[in-house]
Amino acid sequence: MAKDFPTRAENYSQWYNDLVIKADLAENSAVRGCMVIKPSGYAIWEKMQAVLDKMFKDTGHVNAYFPLFIPKSFFSKEASHVEGFAKECAVVTHYRLKNSPDGKGIVVDEDAKLDEELIVRPTSETIIWDTYRNWIKSYRDLPLLINQWANVVRWEMRTRLFLRTTEFLWQEGHTAHATREEAIAEAEQMLRVYADFAENFMAVPVLRGTKSPNERFAGALETYCIEALMQDGKALQAGTSHFLGENFAKAFDVKFLSKENKLEYVWATSWGVSTRLMGALIMSHSDDHGLVLPPKLAPTQVVIIPIYRNAEQLAEITLTVNKIKANLQAKGISVKYDDRDTQKPGWKFNEYEFKGVPIRIAIGPRDIENGTVELARRDTLEKSTYQIIDIENKIEHLLVSIQDNLFQKALAFREENTRKADTWEEFNEILDTKAGFILAHWDGTPETEQKIKDETKATIRCIPLNNQPEEGKCIYSGKPSTQRVVFARSY
Repeated sequence: MAKDFPTRAENYSQWYNDLVIKADLAENSAVRGCMVIKPSGYAIWEKMQAVLDKMFKDTGHVNAYFPLFIPKSFFSKEASHVEGFAKECAVVTHYRLKNSPDGKGIVVDEDAKLDEELIVRPTSETIIWDTYRNWIKSYRDLPLLINQWANVVRWEMRTRLFLRTTEFLWQEGHTAHATREEAIAEAEQMLRVYADFAENFMAVPVLRGTKSPNERFAGALETYCIEALMQDGKALQAGTSHFLGENFAKAFDVKFLSKENKLEYVWATSWGVSTRLMGALIMSHSDDHGLVLPPKLAPTQVVIIPIYRNAEQLAEITLTVNKIKANLQAKGISVKYDDRDTQKPGWKFNEYEFKGVPIRIAIGPRDIENGTVELARRDTLEKSTYQIIDIENKIEHLLVSIQDNLFQKALAFREENTRKADTWEEFNEILDTKAGFILAHWDGTPETEQKIKDETKATIRCIPLNNQPEEGKCIYSGKPSTQRVVFARSY
């Protein structure tokens, strides 16, 4: 199935693109820069959604939905916000088409021009805060903890399936609080939720930190982030949580009557993750044989493939498989029994290996006689013979082992590819020969950060939380520095 599939060493970019397409996760659409998420890919996203949605609700959040279209005037109310998104906005100017005068096509009906142009949402802060003005009147209305599952549009010139597309799916949380301290606590809490999800479900280790001013979300006072390291040594921002201060409350005049009977502005946060997590999942674990999925997010955790010569053998195998399948499902393990007669077992082995199913079971007449099955695990490609008795408990433990192995393997890779640089020459050498995370001193100025980015394409991925103070000199300017920050080239 993967004969013409390039290795990571040969061409990492092509390996990723081919893997997404050949594993039936997504494909490019007729609309430039947009993708079609296929059933196999959407099933993974659904599992991500289900886990995250529960985590949000467990922390007191509820879901709502807001319009796709945002009045253009809303964007002008928060200056830094509009500046941050202006170049990515898609604008609706008319609401009707008509036949062209020559009758050979359709044109925009100039009589149907909108009184006010509408922006297709790149993010929803403005429309949501205009709404919150009507919802929030008193301290009794706070905190307001809302999440939205939606699609957004950011007009990208260079697109890549899952990693960067013109339209993508995400969730965006938008909360309002009575005090600065409550809002900061909320932003920090959601960062912990994202880190928990990334590490314990995606099996992707992440660095937790804050963004530098240059990399901060447009309109935020502080942006918290989780950063992951992909197998090619590039960083990927896996989630962000923003402390917005009173900026949006002031822009949209959202005030509340406090317990002291004073009219005050509310404090805000926003936070989100997107289908970019699919890219992180793929690039963190997959190998030259295809997709590798952590069991907790695999739509199918176990696939069972019968090996038989005739209908009688298949019927006998099926009786045993049905018992195994029922016992596994009783433990909440998702199982697929592939008894199609249109493909040979070897073809099926290759298919499920390529699509990343964590455990594959093969069972034939001899296995039935011996009371055994052959079990292959996707993460290590190891095959072993197991007794059918108590197989469901063995598989349950094995899935836990696979999940942990994937995390530990990714963590070891990150540790091996995190290095310190003390000079500009050393910094560039690491970037060009080894990549990965670089811990280096920075003088704290946006000007130096921008020059480093312009000259190397490396950015400050984060200033780690609980960073240890360390006196040093900036690798670029030579000016004093009080701590190391994390640099990397990124997606």
